[in-house]
Amino acid sequence: MSASGLVIAAHKSGAGKTTLTLALLAALKRRDLTVHAAKAGPDYIDPAFHERATGHGSVNLDSWAMPPGLLDALMAETAREADIVVVEGVMGLFDGIAGVPGRTGATADLAARFDLPVVLVIDVTSQAQSAAALLRGFATHDPAVQVAGVVLNRVASERHANLVSRAIEALRIPILGMFPRDKTVTLPERHLGLVQAGEHDDLDARLAALAALAEAHLDLDAILALARPPLLSGDTVSGRLPQPGMRIAVAQDAAFTFLYPHLVQGWREHGATLVPFSPLADEGPDRSCDSCWLPGGYPELHAGRLAAASGFKTKLAAFAETRPVHGECGGYMVLGQGLVDADGVRHEMCGLLSHATSFAERSMHLGYRQAKLLEPSVLGNVGASVRGHEYHYACVIEPGDDAPLAALSDGEGKPLGTSGGRCGTVTGTFFHAIAAA
Repeated sequence: MSASGLVIAAHKSGAGKTTLTLALLAALKRRDLTVHAAKAGPDYIDPAFHERATGHGSVNLDSWAMPPGLLDALMAETAREADIVVVEGVMGLFDGIAGVPGRTGATADLAARFDLPVVLVIDVTSQAQSAAALLRGFATHDPAVQVAGVVLNRVASERHANLVSRAIEALRIPILGMFPRDKTVTLPERHLGLVQAGEHDDLDARLAALAALAEAHLDLDAILALARPPLLSGDTVSGRLPQPGMRIAVAQDAAFTFLYPHLVQGWREHGATLVPFSPLADEGPDRSCDSCWLPGGYPELHAGRLAAASGFKTKLAAFAETRPVHGECGGYMVLGQGLVDADGVRHEMCGLLSHATSFAERSMHLGYRQAKLLEPSVLGNVGASVRGHEYHYACVIEPGDDAPLAALSDGEGKPLGTSGGRCGTVTGTFFHAIAAA
């Protein structure tokens, strides 16, 4: 492993760390460096942007959901054959859940575990010298986490920059750059985060503009100089989810996009072949496959087309007669009897499970989940524990009568009742599986 690494973090969500990360990735790639990236926490969308910016896949690193050995294995793979690894944080640097130290899901857990320096992004909107007090607090909060530099974001003017930078000088923490206020570099968002990378016709132009922004406003040499190789502890690798087969049919189109890269990587390392198909194109799973996986995504935005995809539904039902089919979140919604879209229109779904869901009656469901399986599935046998998360706005309007798939608790162990369902070979749940507990 030759790569050095660093962490891009922030003092809060919305401070601009994704913009800064993409700008840095694109600018370093322009220097002909082999740049690899990773994302802290359970996020499907940012890694796809990382891949477009670097030309290499990006994985998630989640200190709560993933055992230490799996984290080490994923970091080692990310650092292999790279010049530099950039880890994008989640929320604020120290934001996580109450729990075992080092396994809170916070970005700080990763910085401490891998002994990586942190570049802290501070949104200085509506403040000046107070940014120094904020930085002092972050720099001294945890001795195991080194805040090695700071980037000031949304700087309003030269005077504003001078006021902030003079106050920070006393801290002896280098200012590695200042990004001006510029709404033109903002990426559009929707209800689950950024509009996905594959939906931008102009993404390459946006990344080029971000690279130019980084070259103009970041000290790239100083950032490269502070990076150092990640520290790996050599823990035994554990936490891989079971292999769902050697040939896995995976729904893949604008409605089904949320599949964790580390799951795909793990399946392929064990010799599996993924066979994509598009329900929106009225395709069904290849009958040569051993199992079918319907990932999450945005089926509520395409409910009419999915309802009209009779070929997809017929082929999926035929496949499920003899082989397992599993749906996560959006995939779970599509396996049900019906889906009510944001306009209140009900669309007929696959009917392989007996529940129905609604996006019209929006309610946020967000957080880590620990699941104890009550029924056998591709996630494991009865009694197995799986760690993952939930993030959706849909709700179940008809619970149906399927056997519940799992008993859930939140990240701190509070029971949440049962979730999902199993009918024959078909299983589904709103929670996304990340690793075996």
